[in-house]
Amino acid sequence: MVEKKLIEQKIGEAIGLEKAAQKAVEELKSKGLIKAEHEKKLVPMKDEPNKQQREMEELIEKIAENEGFDVENINSVSEETAQKVSKIMETYLGEEPDTQEALEFLCLAEGAEVTHYEVLTSVAKKVKSRKFGTQVRKILKEEHNHLEVCTKLAKQNVIKE
Repeated sequence: MVEKKLIEQKIGEAIGLEKAAQKAVEELKSKGLIKAEHEKKLVPMKDEPNKQQREMEELIEKIAENEGFDVENINSVSEETAQKVSKIMETYLGEEPDTQEALEFLCLAEGAEVTHYEVLTSVAKKVKSRKFGTQVRKILKEEHNHLEVCTKLAKQNVIKE
């Protein structure tokens, strides 16, 4: 029973981080912290998490009964995680954020996603559905790419300032 709860928690956290990533990019953009030159490279980090979130939620709905997952618990953890990340972003950026801080926060957020999907990859071995493991590994690869893009942008931006 504990194992199922742990798996549900990890799935919820991963989905919550996807939600938070979308919100963070939008919020940073609306505050003028994302420069036009960065926007093109960051668009996939808003669009892909949306797609990843939907795919994970749909997959969980399909396998929940066979795996014995509590979808409501997963959704609850997801919402809680998204809220926590929003609070972390507010604290990290402070009163007068700049572009560099915004880019570095996105690196921090992407690093959290990579970590959570790495853990979820290990947990996926305990899930009977092979489709679940395949989906998690696919998203993990995309998250590694997102982290790489963020890191490059943050490094390039600091050199220009």
